Amino acid sequence: MSSQFFSSSEQLEPDLDGIDPRFVFDFTAYDDLGDGQRWSTWLNVEPLCRGPEPRPDWVITSQAAIDTELGVLKTGKEGDVFLLERAVPDGPSVVMAAKRYRGEEHRDFHRSGAYTEGRRVRNSRDTRAMAKKSAFGRAVAAGQWAMAEWDALVRFWNLGLPVPYPVQIDGTEILMEWITVDGETAPRLAQMKAGDPRLEHWFGQLRESMATMVQNGVVHGDLSAYNILAAGERLVIIDLPQVVDVIGNPQGMDFLMRDCANICNWFRHKGLSPELADEHTLFGDLVSTAF
Repeated sequence: MSSQFFSSSEQLEPDLDGIDPRFVFDFTAYDDLGDGQRWSTWLNVEPLCRGPEPRPDWVITSQAAIDTELGVLKTGKEGDVFLLERAVPDGPSVVMAAKRYRGEEHRDFHRSGAYTEGRRVRNSRDTRAMAKKSAFGRAVAAGQWAMAEWDALVRFWNLGLPVPYPVQIDGTEILMEWITVDGETAPRLAQMKAGDPRLEHWFGQLRESMATMVQNGVVHGDLSAYNILAAGERLVIIDLPQVVDVIGNPQGMDFLMRDCANICNWFRHKGLSPELADEHTLFGDLVSTAF
């Protein structure tokens, strides 16, 4: 598409063939985005809703960037994860994971009450709305789960724990690092075969990560081989909305023991020796390092 502009000091003639080519230019209109596209929401969110600094080099903060939906990555009990490309026209681009929480009426997270014991809702109006399960209350609940995961991601990242880098949160949508292996989504630990030579190395990583969590007063609360990605030699922990306060939640120690049992049972089943993958030993070690 081309547009033509004229100097205000020039007399326009009916015949346009004589226009000075310096006043003719080509441009592309970006106002009309395609289906599944939007302008980058980076500048729409508050500074505290953006990822911690220093930010990785791949994070795109340009106002000119466009977000493009690439499809569903996975579905879950509390929300769905999509792939989203953020790209500057004729510039850098990055593919991220976009986790979007569903409202209470569309979720399948039946044990949520046990996870939220000890958590506070800042606004009493929100508390009443959630108790009544009104449309507003359901929206508040979905937003709280999203914010709980965001807070956990930021906290864990700052602690040096192996989690995806949290890019931003906007309402019930969290954008985070897409964890890959050779350009493809990293598989879940549950997909790894028995007898993998990395089992002992992986178990050691998880033990260190769980120890760091407990030392900082929290436990994952739903840790299993399905909530861990195997990115080569490195494991990455995901799905953090239910992170539990070990002390503030009356069931904190029960959740810790369950996490230990889930992890040890899987590693024993895949061939790690029972002496190494013993949930009671792991639980005792974690508690002793934290208290």
